[in-house]
Amino acid sequence: MTVYATMDSPLGELLLVGEESATAPGGTALASLSVPGQKGGAVVRDGWRLAPEAFDAIAGQLRAYFAGELTRFDVEYVSGGTAFQQRVWRALEEIPYGVTVSYGDIAGRIGSAGAGVRAVGTAIGRNPLLVVRPCHRVIGADGALRGYAGGLERKERLLGLEGALTAA
Repeated sequence: MTVYATMDSPLGELLLVGEESATAPGGTALASLSVPGQKGGAVVRDGWRLAPEAFDAIAGQLRAYFAGELTRFDVEYVSGGTAFQQRVWRALEEIPYGVTVSYGDIAGRIGSAGAGVRAVGTAIGRNPLLVVRPCHRVIGADGALRGYAGGLERKERLLGLEGALTAA
């Protein structure tokens, strides 16, 4: 069964969507974490059950992250996406807190350099787990903030929180 909850955050209201799971903390595996107006973001659907308690563990981690007290999430999530997207998303999960890398760096890490940079950017743009899977840590090769499904203002805010922005 699909369950959902919302929570306030410095980025605006977050929509958390999950699937019931016997092995996940709180009994729910996270399927999506999105913000209002997000390109490709989740929207509540008929048949979904409002269950804020199912997200207590992840909500606590998110609050700690936004308070600057947590640098890595420990969340069970629903696997999805193509094999290529999964490779890109795993590479995102390896980017340390407070560090930025380029789209080309990610392409190189997964063995898809060159023309693969555009495909990497597309896969990153389809990341269903904003904040938790840190796609905000990927920037342009020139150091410019580029392409964040939640909006560049939110990307800048997350990187600022992590101390990853450098003065121009």
